[in-house]
Amino acid sequence: MNELEVRELRYFIAVAEELNFSRAAQRLGMAQPPLSKAIARMESRLGARLLERTTRQVRLTAAGRVLLDQARIAVDAVHAAARRASRAGQPTPRLVVAVKPGGDAGLLREILAAYRGTGPDLPPPEVVVGGSGEPVAMLRDGRADVALLRSPFDGRGLDSETLVVEPRLAVLPAAHPLAGRRRLRPGDLRGEPVPRWKGALPSATAYYTGRDGAEADGDQAGRAPADTPEGPLVAGVEQLLEVVALGQGVAFLARSTTRLHQRPDIAYRPVDGLSPSAVVVAWPETSRSAAVAAFVRAAHDVAAQHPDHAAALAR
Repeated sequence: MNELEVRELRYFIAVAEELNFSRAAQRLGMAQPPLSKAIARMESRLGARLLERTTRQVRLTAAGRVLLDQARIAVDAVHAAARRASRAGQPTPRLVVAVKPGGDAGLLREILAAYRGTGPDLPPPEVVVGGSGEPVAMLRDGRADVALLRSPFDGRGLDSETLVVEPRLAVLPAAHPLAGRRRLRPGDLRGEPVPRWKGALPSATAYYTGRDGAEADGDQAGRAPADTPEGPLVAGVEQLLEVVALGQGVAFLARSTTRLHQRPDIAYRPVDGLSPSAVVVAWPETSRSAAVAAFVRAAHDVAAQHPDHAAALAR
């Protein structure tokens, strides 16, 4: 069997994600007939149908779903290899650290200081702050060497170590009837709309809606129950807080994040049985970088002094 080319994998990913040959061709900047022929040649070479086509729809077969998962990994790996090789050839090496606002539980400055103290031969760290979902994407496509992330995240092709596990709190409008209580139960928030995070994994919906804890009743796919209405789509904590303050929903944030965002129009309340938030250090599983290893060691040493580190060890 001939090996598939990266170009062919890109074609298949576009079709598999769009489930429409016309839209996929437009996305790829090509005509539809050669795209259809390319997919047909792939199926012939693999000896397996990847797509079920009818006049009304296109659906992935079991083989197609497997190839989609693996193709994404392969294409990301090729792009990452090119970026990392280019960066390695630069006269001044760098260690790029990716993080989103509030995604480090207050650890990053201490980790950077500990990393700088490990030796003069290591490249200086460069921190890149990205929006929701960006740090893990930067790791995967080679723009970053290491990242501090909050779970859940897409861990394909990554290694990680949990640093701290901290409680999450409910985020309510200050005028909400439940804001007058000291503690809440999961059922108290049933039926409240919950904002959706841009780029969040569909399988993590129950987590973001607070329905994956001990008393959760979502299904095994990680989806929230039908009585959890969808709130507005948000891309960051500031936007989330504005949505909540306006009464458009309730949300859940890690304790360290709530401490950074104290507002008179927002109330934070603990919820019995609510799942916690874990902060992890992550890096590509193929990395052999001494600088990455030094950063991970520094992160572990700093986290060991954090009061929530014991919860991380128990995971």
